[in-house]
Amino acid sequence: MSADSPESPPSAARNIYAFGATSFLNDTASEMAYWVLPAFLVSLGAGPAQLGLIEGLAESVASFAKLFSGYLTDRIDRRKPLVVAGYFVANAVKPLLAVVTAWWHILLIRFSDRLAKGVRGAPRDVMVAESVPKQRLGAAYGLIQSMDSAGAIVGPLAALLLLARCGIRGVFLAAAVPGALTVLVAIFGVRETRNPHPSASSGQAFSQKTREMGHPSLSSNAAPVPRGSLPGSFYFVLVAVTIFSLGNSSDMFLVMRAQNVGIPVAMAPLLGLVFNITYTLGSWPAGWFSDRFSRRWIAAAGYLIFAGTYVVFGRAPSTLAIWITMAIYGLYYALTQPVLKALVVESVKQEVRGRALGVFAFVTSVATLAASLITGELWKHYGAGMPFYFSAGLAVVSALLLVIKPQ
Repeated sequence: MSADSPESPPSAARNIYAFGATSFLNDTASEMAYWVLPAFLVSLGAGPAQLGLIEGLAESVASFAKLFSGYLTDRIDRRKPLVVAGYFVANAVKPLLAVVTAWWHILLIRFSDRLAKGVRGAPRDVMVAESVPKQRLGAAYGLIQSMDSAGAIVGPLAALLLLARCGIRGVFLAAAVPGALTVLVAIFGVRETRNPHPSASSGQAFSQKTREMGHPSLSSNAAPVPRGSLPGSFYFVLVAVTIFSLGNSSDMFLVMRAQNVGIPVAMAPLLGLVFNITYTLGSWPAGWFSDRFSRRWIAAAGYLIFAGTYVVFGRAPSTLAIWITMAIYGLYYALTQPVLKALVVESVKQEVRGRALGVFAFVTSVATLAASLITGELWKHYGAGMPFYFSAGLAVVSALLLVIKPQ
């Protein structure tokens, strides 16, 4: 029996560590390119409006991919091929940034990258949930998130070292190295998990096969598993997070605002480093605490930190304030990303986990699309401060909704 067979349950440690390693390497590659993109766009003659369009459309395709992938995840027995394919495509297109000559080329590359991320997200998260007990969900997602953000520390540092010697295009080419390692770890390190709820078509196929073999008693027990439904508590959380996401535009606007205040382009990767240090240190403890305390309250605290960060960026009193606030901003990510994922998974039945994660990612990604477009337009027509105040207000409203329990 092969190591990838669904009938061979993986050890929890192996899969969690393997997913942590792929997250670390993949984010190293992504963050090497991500934090220098605004300056690269400016060099190609683009500005805030084009940045908003690129990030918005990239997230929109990711949202549809997440929705489809979520439904598919619940209906297939093998999730690993989707995960590997997602990592492969994303890391195959990133080095192409080194040869682009127009801003719309970047749009196509970001489009492909986000599509691949959308495809791999739900199956990976369901595989994580199947590899650990329910009472350790937060810690598992938190550990993977810590590894992810650790890669986001190494990535900007590598970009910073390479910028002076190789230029921006050289940074894009160098990102191919951790990208290739990501794919190799996904292929050889991750083990398939068992889907205990095969699709209706699988159940029907099994029933037909048993009838052909002359086992009527077996065929009568092979009825398809009901699809199940998503509970009201899930939708209540979804509403709160969607409202927040309408103000959660791309972090590239934070970078652009920092440059607007006076932080040099060469320091842009350090902005990523500053907030990712906090993100890395906080993600696993936040996930661990969410296994023992209210996930809603922990996520709400993260939203309030987000609001404070955006108010400071809106006022932009000094470059020192920007640096300090960027470090605090990492706590928002640590308190929300792994915690909300665990909250979604535990709020639904096992057979619809993929569907719930897909719907959650789809709705919030569509809202994030709107957020990037809204931020670009508000910046263009009302100045740099207005979009940050708008985002802060929505974050406060969402924090209040999260801690209100539905009747």
